[in-house]
Amino acid sequence: MIMAMGLVFLACEDFMDTKNFTKQDDNSFPLTVDEANQLIVGVYNTLNEEISDYGKAAFFFNELASDERFGGGGTDNFNWQAISKLLNFGPDLTLGYWQNRYQGIFRANVALEKFETIPWANDKQKNTAYGEVHFFRGYYYFTLVQFFENVPLLTESLSGNEPQAPVDDVYAQAAFDLKTAIERLPGDPYTSVEKGRVTKWAAQSIMARMFLFYTGFYNKSEMPVAGGGTITKAQVVSWLEDLIANSGHDLVSDYRNLWPYTNQYTVEHYHYTKGQGLRWEGESNKEVVFATKGAGTSSSFRNGLCLAFTVRRPHGETYFPFPFTRGYGGGPVSPVMVEQWKQLEPTDMRLLASIWHADEYPGIYHWGGDNQAEETGFWQKKYMGIAAKTAEGVYQHSYNVPMYGLSVSSATSTGAFTQDLVHIRFADVLLMHSELTETATGINRVRSRAGLAPVSYSLTALKQERRFELCFENTRYNDIRRWGDAEALLDAQLGIPVKTTNLDSEITHQIGFGARYRATRGFWPIPQSQILLSNDVLKQNAGWGTSDVEFTGL
Repeated sequence: MIMAMGLVFLACEDFMDTKNFTKQDDNSFPLTVDEANQLIVGVYNTLNEEISDYGKAAFFFNELASDERFGGGGTDNFNWQAISKLLNFGPDLTLGYWQNRYQGIFRANVALEKFETIPWANDKQKNTAYGEVHFFRGYYYFTLVQFFENVPLLTESLSGNEPQAPVDDVYAQAAFDLKTAIERLPGDPYTSVEKGRVTKWAAQSIMARMFLFYTGFYNKSEMPVAGGGTITKAQVVSWLEDLIANSGHDLVSDYRNLWPYTNQYTVEHYHYTKGQGLRWEGESNKEVVFATKGAGTSSSFRNGLCLAFTVRRPHGETYFPFPFTRGYGGGPVSPVMVEQWKQLEPTDMRLLASIWHADEYPGIYHWGGDNQAEETGFWQKKYMGIAAKTAEGVYQHSYNVPMYGLSVSSATSTGAFTQDLVHIRFADVLLMHSELTETATGINRVRSRAGLAPVSYSLTALKQERRFELCFENTRYNDIRRWGDAEALLDAQLGIPVKTTNLDSEITHQIGFGARYRATRGFWPIPQSQILLSNDVLKQNAGWGTSDVEFTGL
């Protein structure tokens, strides 16, 4: 498995540190295909390093900044609360993500340069290696430019103090890399590919996501490609149709079986799932098109987002609302979202499959536990610590103890959070196809699984389906940005009732949600340390860098 292999490169202290740190001598490494594979593993492992530390994850920023979740955490988690309001907290709020992405890009650049001397066994082996690395360089650049907008474009390992590139140039490079991945990765069904490795299908789906964001946010009809040419809507549709027809991916039969709370050691002990014949489809199931693998063997491979998003609780299992364990309390769900869902789709089973409430646990749920901030009583259940019980009813802090043999001591620490982080599901592919073709086929396949009646296509119907099907999966924030809805939806958060340390409060903003979105357009600050390191070659993004945007507290 990819995640089990050793790293080749040590982390650069910053993206401009271009020395190639390797365990082998740079002049002789790599020489073999096995050594080249170590380079590929280094490119992959940047993903694990991102999710093991939620502070490095765009997923974390995007979820807290959306209109459907608040910062939460404890009363001292000022950076989380700042993120949820598009405010700053300290000079380097985004440094971890910046360094992580440029580390991955650096590793990809080195690998592509070194591959030229490798004696590949055959063309398929060579094309797969190139395709994987091009995929990641494209993915890293897309997610970087979507997050910061103004970033340097580095395509060689030996790069100097580069200024920020034009936005179109960065998207063009990402498009080139993803197109190359689509062309070079084999078109085999996903079941024939080693679990954890990226596929042609992953490249096609990320290309579609990038195309939708670029053309929507920047009001374009096509996307440029480095070296010439463009990506058109028709081309993206053809790629998605190839994926739908030939990848082997499909929807799992029951939405609830996508999530670990239906695992065999939990499902019959959880009041919501007991007696319904449910069973978790597991990691790498047929609906997963692209994911970061997790594991309980090391904190480097844990899913730190589950730790961040699990509710804060007093110590002692008495206060655990089974099957949910204890974490840091990030991202309480907005009650407005829940009420709108009930009004718009009153029979949608995905609501209770995705969200739980404190009222389900009378006498157990502890409001204000461990100084919880911005508490609503509503919590998502897709990425959260999940406990288990033995056949005798003995509590286990994590399903990983009986399922994978994780030690009890590891399971009661941060090692318990091993769930894969899914970036693209097949349901998302179907919905992107509906959006691009303005047809209802994909929407209605997704709705049918949820037990809902078919609808005719409209952008309103598409937006609603994406909102409910993909909630809490790192799609909402950038969806409302590309649709032009973000300013109004974010502003509507003002005055929503919450509790902080179990005292009645409401959502406030020192400047205004809409004002902050207008000032920043939803982009995040360039880390101040990187601006200083560049001798001011790098420039701060609009809406950032002044004292008035520093978070002053709830």
